[in-house]
Formats: sequence, C-alpha cells, structure tokens
Amino acid sequence: MARLLHNLLLFTVRLALKIRVFGYWSLIYSYCALCTCIALLKLWWNIILRPSKTFQWGIRETPPACLNDTSLGTHCYVRIKESGLRFHYVAAGERGKPLMLFLHGFPEFWFSWRHQLREFKSEFRVVAVDMRGYGESDVPASADSYRLDYLLTDVKDIVEYLGYNRCFLVGHDWGGIISWLFAIHYPEMVTKLIVLNCPHPSVFTEYCLRSPSQLLKSSYIFFFQLPRFPEFMLSINDFKALKCLFTSRSTGIGRKGCWLTSEDMEAYLYVFSQPGALTGALNYYRNIFSFLPLTQQDVKSPVLLLWGERDAFLELDMAETCRLYIKNHFRLNIISGASHWLQQDQPDIVNTLIWTFLKEGEGRKTYRN
Repeated sequence: MARLLHNLLLFTVRLALKIRVFGYWSLIYSYCALCTCIALLKLWWNIILRPSKTFQWGIRETPPACLNDTSLGTHCYVRIKESGLRFHYVAAGERGKPLMLFLHGFPEFWFSWRHQLREFKSEFRVVAVDMRGYGESDVPASADSYRLDYLLTDVKDIVEYLGYNRCFLVGHDWGGIISWLFAIHYPEMVTKLIVLNCPHPSVFTEYCLRSPSQLLKSSYIFFFQLPRFPEFMLSINDFKALKCLFTSRSTGIGRKGCWLTSEDMEAYLYVFSQPGALTGALNYYRNIFSFLPLTQQDVKSPVLLLWGERDAFLELDMAETCRLYIKNHFRLNIISGASHWLQQDQPDIVNTLIWTFLKEGEGRKTYRN
C-alpha cells in the first residue's frame, strides 16, 4: 500500500510538472502568434500605403570607408580548433598590455565599439569581436549552433588564442548577457566586468515573469522565435525596421548624444544585408528559452553597470536589482537622456566612467599587470 501511494504521489508530481511546462510553452507560442499578427497588420498597411517600396531591399556590395579606418585597429581572423569556426576581430594597442575584450549586442557588430577602441588602446590591448553569426565571423546554419555553452566557449577560446588567461570584459545587450554568464562560469578569467544596458540574466528572468510592462517591452523576443518571417520584416523597405532601431525617436541614438552618421548607418546596412546575416543574429533569440530560467548565481568579479536612462527595451528598476547577484565591488551609473545604444550615444561619458572604474582600489594594480 505504501508503495502504491508513493507511486501515485510521484505520478502526480510528474504530471503537474508536465502541465506547468506545457502551460509555459503555450504562453510563449500564444504570445508569439499575437506578435506575428501585429507584424502582419503592419506589413499589410505598408503594402497599401507604399506598395512599390515595401518589397525593396538588396545586398550592399561595397563596404563604407569607416569599416577600414586604420585608427580603429587592425582586422584579424582566428579559427578556433574546437568549433572549427573562424572569428573576425579588430585589435589595437600594444601586444602584451592587459586585454580588454568587447562583446557587441543585437543588431550590432564590432563597429559599435569604435569610440572605445580609440579611447582605451593607449593602456590596453583592445579587441572587438564579431561574435558567432555576425559580421565577418562564420555564420553556422543551424539554430542549435547558438546555444549558450557554445557562446561562452567562443569567448574562452578567443581569450586564450590571444595569449591571455584573463581579461577586462566589456559587453552590451546580448554581449552583456554573455559577459555576465562568462564571469559566473569562468570567474578566474575576468579581472573586471563592465556591462552596458543589460541586467544580470536572473534579474531579467524575474522581471519578465512578474512585470507586464517588461514583458511587453520584450515582445520582440517572442516574434523572433518564428522562422524566416522576422528576417523578412527587418529587411523589407530597404531595412527600414533596422534603421528605425538606431534612428527613431523612441529607440534611437542621438536625442542628447552623438548622432549616427549616414556612413555609420551604411556600415550596419552593409553587414546585415549580406546573405544569412540576419538569420545568424536572430538565432541567438531562437535559443533564449533554453537559457531561461537560469540558476541564480553570483558574480565574483568587480562590476561596473552602465545604464541609459532612456532605454526603450528594459525597465530602469532592473539596474539596481543586479546588486543582489554581485559579491564584489559594484558600481552603477545611470546616464540621463541616454538610449539603449549607450557606448555610441554617449561615448565620452561612457569612456570616462570606465576609466574611473578601472582605476578604483585594487583594480588599478591589477590592470597595470
């Protein structure tokens, strides 16, 4: 009898877990369907208003001159033996100086760190990477190739290939997510962690689950789960949606900071108009639910978190909550009037705050080594 009751209880628990998982995924795909319907309505409206321009897009054949600006550094390539992938990066500063590694977000590439490459090459070996699936780095075709463990291994392998066993890690947006998790899983390899407009992954998970406003701001994540259709919507009308991310009044750069020049914008359009470029970038999102919920792990490295007050994608309250997951020195700077694209929007302020953080306390001795 006791065995029967035990088996019945075990069956009930397993059934409850399956129902919970089913409900979780049903909610995700229902919301995904809603986002798709909204996107289709927008597409239909564009076709009615401007039918000749809606389906206009094409590959940019010639890179703009700014991508070959020698003041930013040297273009280099590395093929990682374990994954077999070739990575592109831009490096400046003397070899042997402490490594400062920059990881970009979506939809960006190494060029988003142009202001920081110029600024920090005097004291560091600065390296801005095109992450897996972006820019001139290899673009694996399978969505499964963008799993979290692969992305973290990429960073580890690149640091070691460059001849270092630790670095100052700087990440923005998706690069911020990877930076947080790299500092958690490889604490011995991160001297100091600098994150721009990206909360600790556990904070993001908690806010999405209990904050309707954050869930609404993150609705694009659900839309990006669809195959092919998001790529189509981002590229129609000569990549209008992509342009709007960087230039619109609600989400764009330049309300109180640096404007994105027409040549800068062409650099982005050149990169993301190449075959497969949007798919590689979107595949990060197509694996996001395999990352979440993450175990609540603490960061042991000193952390600087920079946050644009005008971020249209993330709740400002998340920034302060990150303090709960940091077991070392933590500095938070919220920059008034700045957008999500912080390092391009307010480069002078960002660079000054990073310098201050690098030279604080014991960190000053470390970064000189």
